[in-house]
Formats: sequence, structure tokens, C-alpha cells
Amino acid sequence: MSKLITFVGVSGVGKTSLVNALAATGDFATGLEEHDTRPFQHLFDEDKRYALPNQFDYLLLRAEQERILRADPRLALVDGGLDVDFYGFVRLFHTRGYLSDAEFSLCERLYTQLRAALPLPEIVIYLTASDEVIRERLAKRDRVNIATSDDAGILKKYLEEWLSTLPVAQVLRFDVSTESMGYKSLLQKIMNEFKNRAVCKG
Repeated sequence: MSKLITFVGVSGVGKTSLVNALAATGDFATGLEEHDTRPFQHLFDEDKRYALPNQFDYLLLRAEQERILRADPRLALVDGGLDVDFYGFVRLFHTRGYLSDAEFSLCERLYTQLRAALPLPEIVIYLTASDEVIRERLAKRDRVNIATSDDAGILKKYLEEWLSTLPVAQVLRFDVSTESMGYKSLLQKIMNEFKNRAVCKG
């Protein structure tokens, strides 16, 4: 079974950019958000009543990606992922009133069953950045942003609550506020961590 590294953080912090930059340096498998092709993403952006099908779609997508990536012999990199979609976005949308209590419970049941069938990622890389950087990066995006800079504080709180339940050694933390989107200075640090932890040996 292949090993899985997931990159987590609030919207706009640069998860996908870092995954793509790292993937370009070697032979990695990747699982990406696919925001442009998801059937409910744009509908949810226009009408919050689509929150439940949007989150169901993402939870299923991420579980499907993990299953496929675990069968790939290459080290796998995921931007966000199953746990972020539940602990971050499902909780955020419940807090915002887009998901009712019953709908939240339904998402929780689905997540619990999916995660029970799939092992947790071997390493979680948690990216943070200043509020100003997050606002600037979100403003420059040419895509749907279902979470805004106003949501960043809540998302960060929820993600850190989840991360606190994981073994300390399982989580790598990097402040990317001063990083360019090419992440040149960060890539070597991450690769060194992979080598130290022998995650590239299968």
C-alpha cells in the first residue's frame, strides 16, 4: 500500500500550488480538489441550498481518490482531502447555517464510515499564512471560492482542533507567508523530511 501525504490549511494558503510544485520534482501520484469539474461547486456558490450535495460529493471524491492513490506504487500527495472536507468545510458550513443539524449529522456519518475504511495519511503538512497573505491570494484566484477570507479564522480553528487529535510527529507545520508560489525554499525542507521519515521507500 502506498503512503499518503496530505497538505492542509485554510482556503488560499497555497495547498494545491505546493502539491503541484512538489509533484514536478519527482515521481509522485496526486489527488487534487478538481474544483472546476465538481457538479455542485458552482451551484453551491450561487445557492447555499446545494451545500449538502456539494459536501457529499467532495467526501466521496476524496475517499475515492485515497483508494486509488493507495493502490498506486508512488508516494501520493493530496491537497486538502477527506479530513479537511469534513473537519474544516462541513463544520464551517454548519456554523454558517448552510447545513442543518440533521444534514451535518448525515455528513458526519458518511465521513466516519469512509475514514473507517481508509487509513489516515502518514504525514499531514499544515500550511499557515498571515491574514493579509490569505486575502491577497484569494483575491487573485480565477476560480470559485466557496470559503472567503472572512472564513479563514473559523477554518483555522476547526483544522487545528482536528490536528490536535493527531500524534505530534505526524504533523509538519510551515508558515508560508513569505514563500513565493513556487515554494523553492520549502521544497527541499519537505523532501528532507520525507527522507528522514523514510516515506519514499514505500
